Amino acid sequence: MKNQHTLPVAIIGGGPIGLAAAAHLTLKEEPFILFEAGGSIGSNILEWGHVRMFSTWKYNLDKASRHLLEKTGWVAPNESSLPTGKDLVEKYLIPLSTISELKKNILLYAKVEGIAKKGLNKLKTVNRENSPFEIYVDVKGEQKVIEAKAVIDATGTWQSPNPSLSNGIWTKKEKELIEQIHYGIPDIVQEEDRYKNKTIMVVGSGHSAINSILYLAQLKKQFPQTKLYWVLRKQKVDEAYGGLETDELEARGELGTKMKKLVETNQLTVLTPFSIRELKKEGEKISVSGEWNSKEIVLHDIDELIVNTGFRPDLTFLDEIRIALDPAVESVKSLAPLIDPNIHSCGTVRPHGEQELRHPEKNFYIVGMKSYGRAPTFLLATGYEQVRSIVDYLTGDLESAKQIFLDLPKTGVCSSGIEAKLKSTGFEIDVNNQKNNSCCK
Repeated sequence: MKNQHTLPVAIIGGGPIGLAAAAHLTLKEEPFILFEAGGSIGSNILEWGHVRMFSTWKYNLDKASRHLLEKTGWVAPNESSLPTGKDLVEKYLIPLSTISELKKNILLYAKVEGIAKKGLNKLKTVNRENSPFEIYVDVKGEQKVIEAKAVIDATGTWQSPNPSLSNGIWTKKEKELIEQIHYGIPDIVQEEDRYKNKTIMVVGSGHSAINSILYLAQLKKQFPQTKLYWVLRKQKVDEAYGGLETDELEARGELGTKMKKLVETNQLTVLTPFSIRELKKEGEKISVSGEWNSKEIVLHDIDELIVNTGFRPDLTFLDEIRIALDPAVESVKSLAPLIDPNIHSCGTVRPHGEQELRHPEKNFYIVGMKSYGRAPTFLLATGYEQVRSIVDYLTGDLESAKQIFLDLPKTGVCSSGIEAKLKSTGFEIDVNNQKNNSCCK
């Protein structure tokens, strides 16, 4: 058996958080291997590459990654400007992935199909902590088994959207309508012929839904026969607008302001609170059945659905790993109280580190968007701190792993009480001063 200490840390996912983990491990001179299922670094992000982010470059760059990039002569984008998804990949992630120390350890077209402890299924306990992980990976059609001493799952949730039904159930009828449903934010400019002069229903109340509607509103100006429905579950549509002019992320506030103006000028039909019960194909159209203001109604003649109801983590390849998830949020249990959208109405992201991200399986971590389960309030800066803390822990810097160095904007809607909550968990917090962050010394 190989000496487990000489084995690499396995990182699953080649997005911003996975690459940040790789950068931190590189600075610690710790071996790693990164698996990216797509043909490009950031392949999931490229699917929404046309969308402009509401957080500026300041909040989208990891410190360790930036440190490595600047050693190559790379110049950071203007920190106050807003990148698109494509910008994030092309101006940041791809240059980072081509740094020699990272590039040699990255595998593309590498889809992880299963993880286990060597020779042990989930039930077996004897010598479990001393056994390495076995990663089963399909690399361009060839199965490989890679051993690792730790696993960081940064696969995100993009490939696991929620369905349109309000109860979260995927139905056969919805799956049969897949050609007329887009999950996520479509590129309306590129798909103009698909949506122009059609009757389109957007489902969801978050920023993705608002973005989708704003793109469609531009299309409607050019093709006025385009008809828009906005279906959401909130009691009042005002609840979807967010912080508006008080939001510390200006672009996020502008989304709500523009959306409010569209609603007030009757550019679309708003149905809220609306709970979708059933989708049904009617010839070339879709009918949507549900409850609106306690009344059962059916909407006919829908041409296209755009579903922005969030995402859920894909846990299928973790069947033989011992993980402990909150039964509602589907995040690690200790994190759930800090991010549960049933409790926290504002979008402020709560900082946390390795200690809160631990699972029963020693040295296994879920990070990034996937670590939040079904909660929608994740920001990249939070993920960067997650992996910084985890890497410090894995490399023996236990005191640094306990500290949280995070500077995030508030929504302008409410305050979070972050300091009191985190202090009670034993974390040290420095939300303004990051000089002690060991990643870039």
